Amino acid sequence: MDIVTKSLNYLKSLTAETISFARSGHTGSALGASSILFALFHNHLQFDCTGNNWPNRDRFVLSAGHSSALLYSLFYMFGYPITINDLKNFRRYGSKTPGHPEYGVTEGVETTTGPLGQGVATAVGLALAAEKMNAISPNLFNNYTYVYAGDGCLMEGVAQEACSLAGKLCLKNLILLYDDNDVTLDGDKSISNNENTVKKFEAMGWDTIVVEKGNDYNECSKAIARAKTNHRPTLILFRTIIGIGTTKQGTCGVHGYPLPETELKTFKQNMEITDDFFVPDDVLAFCREATEKNNKLISKWNEFYEKDKANIDKALKQNSRYNLTDLCKKISTANPEITGRDVSNIILNELYNLFPFFGGSADLASSTKAFIKNVPEYEEDALSGNNIRFGVREHAMGAVANGIALYYKFLAFDSTFVSFSNYMIPALRLRAMMGIPVLSIMTHDSINIGEDGPTHQPIEQIPQMRSIVGLTVFRPATIAEVMAGYKYFVTKQKPTVLALTKTKISNPKYSTVDKADKGGYIIYETEKAPTIEIIATGTEVYLAIEVATKLEKYGARVISMPCESIFDKQTENYKSKILLENPKLKVAIEATNDNVWYKYIGENGLLININSYQHSGNGKEVYEKAGFESERIVKEIREKLKKVN
Repeated sequence: MDIVTKSLNYLKSLTAETISFARSGHTGSALGASSILFALFHNHLQFDCTGNNWPNRDRFVLSAGHSSALLYSLFYMFGYPITINDLKNFRRYGSKTPGHPEYGVTEGVETTTGPLGQGVATAVGLALAAEKMNAISPNLFNNYTYVYAGDGCLMEGVAQEACSLAGKLCLKNLILLYDDNDVTLDGDKSISNNENTVKKFEAMGWDTIVVEKGNDYNECSKAIARAKTNHRPTLILFRTIIGIGTTKQGTCGVHGYPLPETELKTFKQNMEITDDFFVPDDVLAFCREATEKNNKLISKWNEFYEKDKANIDKALKQNSRYNLTDLCKKISTANPEITGRDVSNIILNELYNLFPFFGGSADLASSTKAFIKNVPEYEEDALSGNNIRFGVREHAMGAVANGIALYYKFLAFDSTFVSFSNYMIPALRLRAMMGIPVLSIMTHDSINIGEDGPTHQPIEQIPQMRSIVGLTVFRPATIAEVMAGYKYFVTKQKPTVLALTKTKISNPKYSTVDKADKGGYIIYETEKAPTIEIIATGTEVYLAIEVATKLEKYGARVISMPCESIFDKQTENYKSKILLENPKLKVAIEATNDNVWYKYIGENGLLININSYQHSGNGKEVYEKAGFESERIVKEIREKLKKVN
C-alpha cells in the first residue's frame, strides 16, 4: 500500500471513529470529502499551526461546517494543537472540537460556520481583503482563500449573492471546492434542485473545473494546482460519493449517521486498520512534510516582513492618536442641526484618516452616506480602493464584511436601512459570536421616514438586533451620541450597530461624548425636582424633552439611552445617579415594539411604543398618528399618574 493511500485510510478511519465515539456527527460528507481536503492540506495549503497566525497563510473555510470531524482529524495529522483526546471529546461540552467549527475555540479555524452558505460568503470577504493587502504589499501578501462547500451551501441565497460579487470583482485568489455528491439531508439533490452549477458560475464570471473522480487524491490535487493558475475565481466541482466505504454510501441515510461499532470495525478492516484512534509514525511523517515546508516559508516571510512592517502599518493607519471629543465639538459648531446619517458620514471620513476602515453599502451609499470621500472604489482594476459596491446583496454583504474583519487588521463596515437588517441577521449573529470588528451603519431608524410605508418603517428590527448577545446597538439622538458609537467601535473593536436617523438631530448642551459613552445619561431636567422619569432613544429623545417641559409642575427628568447594554454595565453608583430612586412614574418612549424598557420602568411603568404596522404617508403625520405627539403623551402620563397615586 502506498503512503498516500495509507494516509487517506487512516484519515477516514480517524474521522469515522471521532463521529462514532461521540455518537453524533455527519459521517457522509466527512468521508466523501477526505481526498479533496487531504490533497489540499498536503500539496497546496500554506498553513500555520504554530499558533502565531502567519498573516500570509492561505485561508481555508469549511462552509459545510457539519463536516468538522474531518477538519479536526486533518488538524491532528498535520500538527495543529489537536490531540487524540480532543478527537475523543468531539461535540462534548467545552471541548476544542465542537460540532461545527468555532473561531477562537479551535486553532486553525478561520471563521465560525454552521449556517450553510455563510462560510462561502465569509470566504469571499477573506479573499477580497487579501487582494487589498496584495495591492498594499504584493511581495508579502499573496495568499489564496479556499472554501469547502456542499450542495446545501450553494443552494443558500447568501452564497449565490457572494459568488456573484466575487465574479464581478474577479477575485482570482478565491477557490471554491464544491463537493457535488448529489445528496442532501432529505434525499437526492434532484428533488429540490436541477440547475447546471457550472454554467451558473461561468455566467457569474468564474472559471470552472470539473473533476469526475472526486474521491481520487491525484485528480483532486491536479485540479487545485490548475485553479491556482487562473485569473478569475475558480469553482472546482468534485463528483464524490457521500459516505464512501460505508454500507449507506451514496444515500442520504449516511448524512448524519455515526457508524455503529460493528460497521465501524468492518469499515476499518476493509482499509487494513485494526488500531483505535491511532495514526502510525510514517503517516504522521508524511503529513508533516507539508508542515515543515510551511514552517520554512513562515520563517523566510518573517524576515521580509520586518523590513516592510513600517510601510504596512502606515498603509493600515496603525498607532494613530485621536481626540474624538474635540472632533465632536468641531462637528456641532459647524452643523447645529444635521441628520444622523450626515453626522455619521463626517465622522467616518475623519476617522478614515486614523483607522483602516474598509467596507461599503448595499446599493444605498447615497442614502445611508456610508462611504469614504476622495478615495477610489474597490474594483477589479483598483484593488487599493476602500469603498465596496456590494450591490443589492444584504445577505452576502454582512458575511463578506465578516471575512474582511477576520483577515488582517481591517475595521470593516457595511450599511443598509434598519428595516433591511433582517436579511443580515445570520451574519450579525456570527460576528457577535466571534467578537470581530465590523460596524453596521444603518439608517432610516424610525417610522417617521413615512412615505415608503410599513415595509420600510422599522418596528421590530432594532429590538431584534439588541437581542443578539455580543452585538452592541446604538440608537443615537445627538451628534455626541453618534460619536460615542464610533468611539466605542474603534476603541473596543467589537461588532457594533449604529441605527441612525434620516431626520435632523442637534447637540443639546447636556449631551457630551463622555456622557454618551456611559450608554445612558441625564439630558434634560425641569427646574422643579423631578418626580417623573422619562427614558428615550433616538428621535424620541427630543419628543421626551418636549413632554418634560409640559410636565413642569410635576418635575420631570429625561434620560437619553443610546445603548442600554452599555448602560447596564455601569457601576451601581452611576446608575443610581441617573435613574430616580422612587419616582411617581417611570416612562419609556421609543418608536419600536421593544419591551426591553420594562427592566427600567417596571410593570407599573408607562411604555409608549408601537405594536402595529403603520401606513404610508408624510413622516410627521405617520409619527403622530402612531401616538408620538407631545400633548397625547402628556395626557397618557397624567391619566397614568391618577391610577398610580
